[in-house]
Amino acid sequence: MSKVTCVIFVRGISPFLCVSMAVASSEEAQSICSHCDRAIPSSNIDLHFAHCSRNLERCKVCGDMIPRRHAEEHYLNTHAPVACSLCSETMQREILAVHKGENCPQRIVTCDFCEFPLPAIDLAEHQEVCGNRTELCALCNRYIRLRERYNHEIRCNGAPDDVVESSRDVRPAEREPGAPRRQPPPNEFSRRRIIFTIAITGIAVLIGSLFLQRK
Repeated sequence: MSKVTCVIFVRGISPFLCVSMAVASSEEAQSICSHCDRAIPSSNIDLHFAHCSRNLERCKVCGDMIPRRHAEEHYLNTHAPVACSLCSETMQREILAVHKGENCPQRIVTCDFCEFPLPAIDLAEHQEVCGNRTELCALCNRYIRLRERYNHEIRCNGAPDDVVESSRDVRPAEREPGAPRRQPPPNEFSRRRIIFTIAITGIAVLIGSLFLQRK
């Protein structure tokens, strides 16, 4: 049976004060159920406790009050260990979604440089190789490593590199068609002539000595 609170407006007393007194009176008439810890009107506490203790039980994992007939279903659907379909690791069902999205080593991620999809466990090794690939900068006409591309694009002013590579570092196959061959300096010609002259003179002396010995 529900309890009806009758508010009597007494002359000289504010209606709002009367309502506040009625609310306070109803709050004081509350009791806490020792089974579910809910606040129940004191007049109904015995009936509630008998029904609550017979039909509800507290989940040992999450602490929620669950109907007894659904307790096993609640555990299987919420807390029972399940295996990740990607890496086969066993965990509680409630954290499975977070595991697959953020922690699973077999989740698919994309390379920062080539956007190729691959398992997260292989990402570091792939990016170590992929980041060392080079691409031609359209502004300064230099080849830039992909891992340095972002910082390069920020500071690139479009001017070519001031450091000109020596022609000795350029392979013959890399020379432009029709480009003149590199000529040795004049000192190198003089040195070669002296060595050639000494060699010819030595050979001539050796032949002459052999000819004189035969006579």
